[in-house]
Amino acid sequence: MKCKDLVSLADLSKEDIRQIIALALWLKAELKAGRSRPLLAGKTLGMIFNKPSLRTRVSFEVAMLQLGGNALYLSPNEVQLGRRESIPDVARVLSRYVDAIMLRTFAHREVELLAEYSTVPVVNGLSDLSHPCQALGDLLTVLEAKGRLEGTTLTYVGDGNNVANSLLLACSKVGVNMVVATPDGFSCDPAYVEKAKEAAAGNGCNVRLMEDPREAVAGADVIYTDVWTSMGQEAEREKRVKILEPYRVDARLLSLAAPDAVVMHCLPAHRGEEITDDVIDGPQSIVFDQAENRLHIQKAILALLINKGAPSLCVTEGAPVPK
Repeated sequence: MKCKDLVSLADLSKEDIRQIIALALWLKAELKAGRSRPLLAGKTLGMIFNKPSLRTRVSFEVAMLQLGGNALYLSPNEVQLGRRESIPDVARVLSRYVDAIMLRTFAHREVELLAEYSTVPVVNGLSDLSHPCQALGDLLTVLEAKGRLEGTTLTYVGDGNNVANSLLLACSKVGVNMVVATPDGFSCDPAYVEKAKEAAAGNGCNVRLMEDPREAVAGADVIYTDVWTSMGQEAEREKRVKILEPYRVDARLLSLAAPDAVVMHCLPAHRGEEITDDVIDGPQSIVFDQAENRLHIQKAILALLINKGAPSLCVTEGAPVPK
């Protein structure tokens, strides 16, 4: 992995993504076997949260602990990024204290600025435009569920949000066909769509955009959805639910996919809105495997960004390589 930061999946090559997944698979297997891999012993991750999170905080903090390092939580009131202190100054100061910085925030530009002025790696833990760690964990989950990535078809239905943007890039770079079904006015970011189509053309897969969720899920290997109302959109909730109701992932919609299709959701779920209880808790759901894999993929990301020697250890000890 040649890049200094993980701001967007546009930063990563196909080979980078496969390297991250390979290391995540190996670290997961080592953990399950009870073997400790302190690849980041003595290292510290500074975690800036402008938006609260269950999975992001716990997975990053536990990831550092399991790799032998430390994680420092910095709340919105403590940092007041860009208000109490400029983003360039925060980046310069933290670079003197910690070995990497994770930022979970609203404006994507804040992640870009932090990375620009930081001398240590910066990881995007979520922005309003992109959620790269989630999409990488999702690829790991699809690989485990289907045994391969290339040639599979992932259909995303609902709001074309930051998760959908990142999935477009992730899937197109590793040969996963992606279908996105969103209502008018809820489409993915056009720049991400264009980048995904360019990547797909070179990787033997395709990207299709449409409005009809029933057509979109036909024959899909994976059905993916997310909340219809994200943090900061609460005032629009009633309007959004009315428009997005036809995109609910329920038993009828799932029946149109491949018989062995699996269902994914990045959580938290608004049960009864974008997904029904019988689907998220049903036999085809891999939602909680997906949540667990945030831990393993983030361990790999951090090891590769902070400790450039991690890949050689992984290869030496026979880590699996994703197909």
